[in-house]
Amino acid sequence: MQSTAAATATIANTVNPAREARLAIRRGAHNTHTGGVAPGHVQANMVILPAEYAQEFQTYCMLNPKPCPLLAISDPGDPSLPTLGEDIDVRTDLSGYRVFEDGEEIDVASDITEYWRDDLVAFPLGCSLSFEEALVQHGVPLYHRERGGRPATYVTNIETTPAGRFHGRIVVSMRAMSPADAIRAVQITTRFPSVHGAPVHIGHPEAIGIEDLDYQQFGGSPPQMRQYDIPVFWACGVTPQIVVETVKPSFCITHLAGRMLVTDLKNTELAIL
Repeated sequence: MQSTAAATATIANTVNPAREARLAIRRGAHNTHTGGVAPGHVQANMVILPAEYAQEFQTYCMLNPKPCPLLAISDPGDPSLPTLGEDIDVRTDLSGYRVFEDGEEIDVASDITEYWRDDLVAFPLGCSLSFEEALVQHGVPLYHRERGGRPATYVTNIETTPAGRFHGRIVVSMRAMSPADAIRAVQITTRFPSVHGAPVHIGHPEAIGIEDLDYQQFGGSPPQMRQYDIPVFWACGVTPQIVVETVKPSFCITHLAGRMLVTDLKNTELAIL
């Protein structure tokens, strides 16, 4: 007969922290950013579009894998993503959404059930939280995580590769590092192409259209630069939100910056050895 301790251990081993996180978000118990939630699990940015835009946006993601690393595509009208996790419901399982009509934000919500339609297709995109975990594991310090915040984010002058109606500029996230750590970060994040991969730019922010590191359109922790640090910029999954404002599709829903879908995938599953 199994002992009480053994039974408890068995139950503990079957708990899925990613699903528990989604359920907490679904019932409103977690209503802030998801950094540090369900360590080890892949988190996803989100873009939801009417089916009439789906093929074009899929092509856009394929042509721009750095800012838009596509993890899955839902069936039209189906809010589940079975390849990414048990019982996922994209209408309720992110702690923040932005709702757009004709490129204009009309609502910020924690539940989009009222906006759901039978023609909507969900596109979860890889997120830098996955490679951040690898950076920390390899001893690369991340100042924003030490302060419990998000990385600084900026709109650049780097244009994405257009696909049909979709085009726009790349958004980047920045992490300040010593030169030695920056080299190590390039080596580590190159192994994670499904979650933005290697940096798109290092140093000289003005060269990519960033004139003031203190100004961030999408929030994030204020940049913290120590002596001899250099800014290192990665493509960011907020990029589609700039694209939506540029292209002005009739309807679109995205995640609110920093508030991701927590999936059952493990970060280690995405690493290229």
